[in-house]
Amino acid sequence: MEPGKRHIPLLIGLIAAALVLLGKIFSLQVIDRYKEDADRNSTVYETIYPTRGIIYDRNGNILVGNKVAYDILVNPREVKAFDTLALAAVLDVTPEFIRGKLEDYNRRRRAIGFQSVTMMRTVPAETYMRFDEVKYRFPGFRGQVRSVRDYPFNAGGNLLGYVSEVNQAYIDRHPDEYRSGDYAGMTGIEAAREKELRGEKGYHIYLRNSRNQIEQPYKDGAEDKEAIPGHDIITTIDAVLQQYGQELMRNKVGSIVAIEPSSGEILALVSSPGVDVSQLADIGRHWDEIASNPYKPMYNRAVQASYPPGSVFKLVNGLIGLQEGVLRPEMTYPCHQGYHFGAGHKLGCHAHKSPINMEESIMMSCNAYYCYVLKNILDNRKYENVADGLDHWREMVMSFGFGRKLGSDFPAELSGSIPSSKTYNRAYGKGRWNSTTVISLSIGQGEILATPMHLANLCATLANRGYYYIPHIVKESPGVPLDQRFKERQYTMVDTLQFPKVIKGMWRAVNSGPGMGGTAWIAHVDSLEICGKTGTAQNPRGADNSVFICFAPMDNPKIAIAAYVENGGFGASYAAPMASLMAEKYLTGSVSRPALERRMKEADLMARVKHD
Repeated sequence: MEPGKRHIPLLIGLIAAALVLLGKIFSLQVIDRYKEDADRNSTVYETIYPTRGIIYDRNGNILVGNKVAYDILVNPREVKAFDTLALAAVLDVTPEFIRGKLEDYNRRRRAIGFQSVTMMRTVPAETYMRFDEVKYRFPGFRGQVRSVRDYPFNAGGNLLGYVSEVNQAYIDRHPDEYRSGDYAGMTGIEAAREKELRGEKGYHIYLRNSRNQIEQPYKDGAEDKEAIPGHDIITTIDAVLQQYGQELMRNKVGSIVAIEPSSGEILALVSSPGVDVSQLADIGRHWDEIASNPYKPMYNRAVQASYPPGSVFKLVNGLIGLQEGVLRPEMTYPCHQGYHFGAGHKLGCHAHKSPINMEESIMMSCNAYYCYVLKNILDNRKYENVADGLDHWREMVMSFGFGRKLGSDFPAELSGSIPSSKTYNRAYGKGRWNSTTVISLSIGQGEILATPMHLANLCATLANRGYYYIPHIVKESPGVPLDQRFKERQYTMVDTLQFPKVIKGMWRAVNSGPGMGGTAWIAHVDSLEICGKTGTAQNPRGADNSVFICFAPMDNPKIAIAAYVENGGFGASYAAPMASLMAEKYLTGSVSRPALERRMKEADLMARVKHD
């Protein structure tokens, strides 16, 4: 071969190799891809729904579990001529029901596409088994097994919340996570912890033929995806205490909130009237009944109702007075059945000895005493004017958690309201109001609003002598971390050294006999060392609201409670006995005052409550 042509065989070999390689690449990237696309265009995905996480109480009791439910599905495009009477007999429905469903699906054929839709939900197990035996006779119809929520412990319907099928608005808010037919937590813990509880969906892939009939698993199931169960949630709730609080609040409107002061863990969150757990598993069936109830059982009063706190707020004003140096425990003020000011104005008070010191003012719940205290706070000469004094007072009040959301992990928490100088400038004009204009703030009335959660948090702050942990309802567990903010102490602007001076008065309120003037003697339990404060909050729509906060024992407290009973009258009438029964039940496991317990459980105050 001529020297100049020796490279030709080599070149031909290289070209041949390149053609083979290109052919292989074309086969892999084009032909195989089109084949795979063709396969996928003829596939059907069947969703595998994960088991939702279980919700436990702090002691391992199951609050929300799962049980099996059976549905009947239909793919309208796969339905062939069938015996409607026979299918109706199997499913225990009328032929008209089946015809009506199919007519509706055919009208929505374009929107439904090739999806299967749920024709019947939660059918009885015997109905499902009967259908499963003869389903081959009804092309296009199939069964589906899924899990639904189960409630073995009747504790906290509002607290737990419910799971429901997502609507289009929900899907639009979460387009990458949910589709029609999926379920999600809508309220309560179910909603707050939806991300952890829901798990991750899986799927089976099947091939279908040109007539849209399913033939076999795609790639023998190699590309199927298993569902991943949701994480279990351990709550801070004590199920026994929660249930007991619900029994006490039966036929009453209001709330009881109990907190463990040393951690901020919520032990009970009772809202009454509430939703019974028996209604949660099938909320759709009960929705009209719940929605039409004038007492609004879905409304969680523990975190969504803002009330005037009443006389329990005197403790905050007393602490601020001590911190500001305008009050000393030994200082006495007179009370002539109220505080008299201006031209014949009076903020009334019940009859008791006069003058009294700070401990006695808490024990007897004197209104006049705290009018003097607030006036001295606002008129303090270190402030330029009363407006500056009020704004500093507001800042100190808010350090107790009032006037803002506490930041708990429970949804729909309200902030309440603490007025500022701007509030009164708008109402009266700048410079046209003074400390007596706003004197009702001294006793927790006027423009002050707080939720029962705020009041329970105040009580936990008192129990801790000056700090609180943000209240929360979920414990840390594997897969469910606890945010760092729940582990940090939140200190008030009042020095911790001031708190024991107020706590002595709270102890005397509960543990000084009736002859001594203790307003909360009804809450006394031997050996429990309960410290408390009564409140009677004015209510423009009826009888006064009954309020009480307490913690126990006095040293190393284990529980802090706030009870708020609408139209309950004096704090000692209902709130104090119920809160003390809760404390006793939690600390001792039993109740030593059965007559009082029976009276609280049997009392019916519903007729007193007026609605807008």
